[in-house]
Amino acid sequence: MRRAILTITTGAAALTSAAAAETLEADEPSDALEISRRIMCSATDDEPAVFSWSGDVYARRMGERDRLLFRVEGMNVRACSAVSDPERGEGFALVSRELLLYLDPESGEVVDEWQNPFTDEVNEVLHVNNDPVNFEAYETGRDGEPTVWPGEVTGGLWFQRTTVPLFYPNPLGGAYQAEVGGTYHATEMFNFFGDTESLLDTDREAEIHVGWVRISDWLPWMRMGGREGSLYFHTAGSKLGSVDELPAVMRIAIEERFPLYAGPPPAGDDRENVTSWGWYKAHAEGRDVPAATAEGAGGGGG
Repeated sequence: MRRAILTITTGAAALTSAAAAETLEADEPSDALEISRRIMCSATDDEPAVFSWSGDVYARRMGERDRLLFRVEGMNVRACSAVSDPERGEGFALVSRELLLYLDPESGEVVDEWQNPFTDEVNEVLHVNNDPVNFEAYETGRDGEPTVWPGEVTGGLWFQRTTVPLFYPNPLGGAYQAEVGGTYHATEMFNFFGDTESLLDTDREAEIHVGWVRISDWLPWMRMGGREGSLYFHTAGSKLGSVDELPAVMRIAIEERFPLYAGPPPAGDDRENVTSWGWYKAHAEGRDVPAATAEGAGGGGG
């Protein structure tokens, strides 16, 4: 992938003096981290950042036309803080919580009970409320190689693609998943993009837009009983200034049902990530939400 050399202006004087300008090279680990942090959260420690996205959920079954099941409205509230590791060097830790609401495709209202068109059962809808969804990034990656920014700059625009294949033992399965199946299999695809000028000017917040696609098995609360088929989510959104800028349906849900999601977890949160599958199991058994069972699981309701 072609790497761009990025120049960040650091103040009013830098606009008129080339000597005052700082040049970031995306192949340099410290520069890659700074770029990634500006995209993912904020350059200021513990300053909340909010992402919002909306779109559709379709069902796909062999020999049938794809069926629109829900509209969705999602949000993630997050914050970053500087961290260091004796082996991996300087870095940042991101802590976050995320919500995804399932909406009626016609009325746009939040759906709490759903008439399943495949089973004719009425299912309780469990909206995604994953707390936490955290990760860390350092100058050195897990593979021991220097961190690079996985993006590109094309003129006045930049973009970054991230594909996350998920394949791990399903938390709802038993001890013999290798023999009878039951491994959770999904893919999450993220596209981050925006204008180059706002990304490079450290006196401004970077303008960030995001596209998110998810291909997955049926959701556990659909109680599909092994029926053939899958789901795909197709959404788009952007980084907002605060939770006050979220769509009304999400603001109301946070105020009335999910007040914890008005802000991110505290810095240093060391809990394991939560997935919607692990959350469902805990909910069905009347227990507290457990830690995720697979490294990297979580984002987007995985």
